[in-house]
Amino acid sequence: MATYYPPLGFHFRVDIEGITADGNDVRFQEVSGLNVSVGEFTHNEGGENRFVHRFPDRVSYEKLVLKRGMLKGSKLIGWFKDAIEGFSFSPKDVTVTLLNEEHQPLEAWSFIQAYPVKWSISGFNAQANEIVTETIDLSFQYFRRLEV
Repeated sequence: MATYYPPLGFHFRVDIEGITADGNDVRFQEVSGLNVSVGEFTHNEGGENRFVHRFPDRVSYEKLVLKRGMLKGSKLIGWFKDAIEGFSFSPKDVTVTLLNEEHQPLEAWSFIQAYPVKWSISGFNAQANEIVTETIDLSFQYFRRLEV
Protein backbone atom coordinates (compact mmCIF):
# COMPACT_ATOMS: atom_id res chain seq x y z
CA MET A 1 0.00 0.00 0.00
CA ALA A 2 1.40 3.40 -1.01
CA THR A 3 2.11 5.94 1.70
CA TYR A 4 0.34 9.26 1.34
CA TYR A 5 2.27 12.45 1.99
CA PRO A 6 0.39 15.76 2.22
CA PRO A 7 1.47 18.28 -0.41
CA LEU A 8 4.03 20.96 0.37
CA GLY A 9 2.91 24.57 0.18
CA PHE A 10 6.02 26.18 -1.30
CA HIS A 11 5.60 25.19 -4.97
CA PHE A 12 2.78 27.11 -6.63
CA ARG A 13 1.96 29.59 -9.36
CA VAL A 14 -0.51 32.43 -9.82
CA ASP A 15 -2.12 33.10 -13.19
CA ILE A 16 -3.98 36.33 -13.83
CA GLU A 17 -6.13 36.46 -16.95
CA GLY A 18 -4.40 38.50 -19.65
CA ILE A 19 -1.44 39.50 -17.43
CA THR A 20 0.76 36.53 -16.62
CA ALA A 21 1.55 35.36 -20.15
CA ASP A 22 5.21 36.49 -20.02
CA GLY A 23 6.15 34.25 -17.09
CA ASN A 24 7.52 36.78 -14.58
CA ASP A 25 4.19 37.74 -13.05
CA VAL A 26 3.36 34.14 -12.00
CA ARG A 27 6.11 34.01 -9.37
CA PHE A 28 5.16 34.96 -5.83
CA GLN A 29 6.77 34.16 -2.52
CA GLU A 30 3.48 34.00 -0.65
CA VAL A 31 -0.23 33.71 -1.34
CA SER A 32 -2.82 34.02 1.41
CA GLY A 33 -6.54 34.61 1.72
CA LEU A 34 -7.80 31.23 0.54
CA ASN A 35 -10.45 31.38 3.24
CA VAL A 36 -14.21 31.22 3.09
CA SER A 37 -16.75 31.22 5.88
CA VAL A 38 -20.50 30.97 6.17
CA GLY A 39 -22.07 33.61 8.36
CA GLU A 40 -24.95 32.80 10.62
CA PHE A 41 -27.79 34.58 12.31
CA THR A 42 -29.67 33.61 15.40
CA HIS A 43 -33.34 33.56 16.23
CA ASN A 44 -34.71 33.53 19.77
CA GLU A 45 -37.83 31.41 20.02
CA GLY A 46 -40.38 32.61 22.54
CA GLY A 47 -40.64 30.28 25.53
CA GLU A 48 -37.44 28.38 24.62
CA ASN A 49 -34.70 29.52 27.01
CA ARG A 50 -32.27 26.61 26.65
CA PHE A 51 -30.82 27.67 23.28
CA VAL A 52 -31.17 29.99 20.31
CA HIS A 53 -31.74 28.80 16.77
CA ARG A 54 -28.78 29.28 14.43
CA PHE A 55 -29.23 29.57 10.66
CA PRO A 56 -26.73 29.90 7.82
CA ASP A 57 -26.34 33.33 6.25
CA ARG A 58 -24.17 34.72 3.46
CA VAL A 59 -20.77 33.39 2.51
CA SER A 60 -17.84 35.76 3.00
CA TYR A 61 -14.31 35.72 1.61
CA GLU A 62 -11.08 37.32 2.72
CA LYS A 63 -9.00 39.29 0.25
CA LEU A 64 -6.48 37.39 -1.86
CA VAL A 65 -3.03 38.62 -0.83
CA LEU A 66 -0.06 38.18 -3.16
CA LYS A 67 3.48 38.88 -1.95
CA ARG A 68 6.70 38.89 -3.96
CA GLY A 69 10.00 40.61 -4.54
CA MET A 70 9.45 43.93 -6.32
CA LEU A 71 9.29 43.41 -10.08
CA LYS A 72 10.05 46.33 -12.40
CA GLY A 73 8.03 46.58 -15.61
CA SER A 74 5.29 44.30 -14.28
CA LYS A 75 1.97 44.12 -16.12
CA LEU A 76 0.36 43.37 -12.75
CA ILE A 77 1.49 46.72 -11.37
CA GLY A 78 0.24 48.37 -14.57
CA TRP A 79 -3.19 46.82 -13.88
CA PHE A 80 -3.01 48.12 -10.34
CA LYS A 81 -2.01 51.64 -11.44
CA ASP A 82 -4.94 51.76 -13.89
CA ALA A 83 -7.30 50.93 -11.03
CA ILE A 84 -5.86 53.29 -8.43
CA GLU A 85 -4.61 56.24 -10.45
CA GLY A 86 -7.23 56.15 -13.20
CA PHE A 87 -10.03 54.58 -11.14
CA SER A 88 -10.50 52.26 -14.11
CA PHE A 89 -11.23 48.78 -12.79
CA SER A 90 -10.89 45.81 -15.09
CA PRO A 91 -11.79 42.66 -13.10
CA LYS A 92 -9.90 39.52 -14.08
CA ASP A 93 -10.05 35.88 -13.07
CA VAL A 94 -7.08 34.70 -11.00
CA THR A 95 -6.02 31.06 -10.63
CA VAL A 96 -3.76 29.83 -7.84
CA THR A 97 -2.31 26.39 -8.55
CA LEU A 98 -0.46 24.17 -6.10
CA LEU A 99 2.20 22.14 -7.94
CA ASN A 100 3.97 18.86 -7.24
CA GLU A 101 7.70 18.16 -7.61
CA GLU A 102 7.28 17.56 -11.39
CA HIS A 103 5.57 20.99 -11.74
CA GLN A 104 2.21 19.29 -12.35
CA PRO A 105 -0.98 20.75 -10.78
CA LEU A 106 -2.22 19.13 -7.58
CA GLU A 107 -5.02 21.52 -6.67
CA ALA A 108 -6.21 24.85 -8.04
CA TRP A 109 -8.51 27.66 -6.96
CA SER A 110 -10.14 30.17 -9.28
CA PHE A 111 -10.92 33.66 -7.96
CA ILE A 112 -13.70 35.18 -10.03
CA GLN A 113 -13.72 38.85 -11.09
CA ALA A 114 -10.73 39.93 -8.98
CA TYR A 115 -9.52 43.51 -8.93
CA PRO A 116 -6.73 45.27 -6.99
CA VAL A 117 -7.63 47.20 -3.84
CA LYS A 118 -4.30 47.66 -2.04
CA TRP A 119 -0.61 47.72 -2.87
CA SER A 120 2.16 48.12 -0.33
CA ILE A 121 5.91 47.96 -0.44
CA SER A 122 8.23 46.89 2.35
CA GLY A 123 10.12 49.58 4.22
CA PHE A 124 13.66 50.52 3.33
CA ASN A 125 16.26 49.95 6.02
CA ALA A 126 19.95 50.75 5.51
CA GLN A 127 20.86 48.38 8.37
CA ALA A 128 19.11 45.33 6.92
CA ASN A 129 20.08 43.19 3.97
CA GLU A 130 16.57 42.41 2.67
CA ILE A 131 14.82 42.18 -0.66
CA VAL A 132 12.24 44.88 -1.38
CA THR A 133 8.86 43.14 -1.38
CA GLU A 134 5.51 44.28 -2.67
CA THR A 135 2.15 43.06 -1.43
CA ILE A 136 -0.96 43.24 -3.60
CA ASP A 137 -4.46 42.71 -2.16
CA LEU A 138 -7.23 41.64 -4.51
CA SER A 139 -10.96 41.67 -3.86
CA PHE A 140 -13.13 39.21 -5.78
CA GLN A 141 -16.71 38.00 -5.99
CA TYR A 142 -16.08 34.40 -4.94
CA PHE A 143 -13.67 31.54 -5.44
CA ARG A 144 -14.11 27.91 -6.31
CA ARG A 145 -11.91 24.86 -6.10
CA LEU A 146 -11.07 23.47 -9.52
CA GLU A 147 -10.83 19.82 -10.49
CA VAL A 148 -7.26 19.13 -11.63
